[in-house]
Amino acid sequence: MHRLNIFHAMPAFSACLTALRTPLRRPALAACLVALLGAAAAPQAHAADAPQLHLPRTELRAGMFRIDAQVAQTFNERQTGLMHRKQMPAHEGMLFVFEQPGRQCFWMKNTLLPLTAAFVADDGTIVNLADMQPQSEESHCSAQPVRYVLEMNQGWFAQKNLRAGARLSGPAFTSR
Repeated sequence: MHRLNIFHAMPAFSACLTALRTPLRRPALAACLVALLGAAAAPQAHAADAPQLHLPRTELRAGMFRIDAQVAQTFNERQTGLMHRKQMPAHEGMLFVFEQPGRQCFWMKNTLLPLTAAFVADDGTIVNLADMQPQSEESHCSAQPVRYVLEMNQGWFAQKNLRAGARLSGPAFTSR
């Protein structure tokens, strides 16, 4: 699905404003529409079926355990998440950051790895955990409003004996 990305459309929009000031408006407006449509269809920074491997990272800790987490903070980054990933090192995960706390729900469409989602409060406390199966469209939701969700390989939290009430630490949880 293509979405109009305002940053791709800005040069075309600017050209449209210029076209409105020219004496021959009809051809200029037609060219403007073509440019805007081209901007809307322009490929995004990452292919629809490719994994996101170059997001910013942050270090989190769960007691003595270190987590190297990619940070998904824009709508598109959160929407893609860990889709299309074929493997992920045991100490890595993805931290989804939302603008405001809310009831966050996740599914596993196009996600190839079994994952556990930790729904995390602003202070780093794990509210609840949900094991999620690959390629499933079943929703897994936070038990209360949260701003953060940390996805790790399925079983990581259980192996570390981490449950609801355990606390994560890191820059994301100390800046609020």
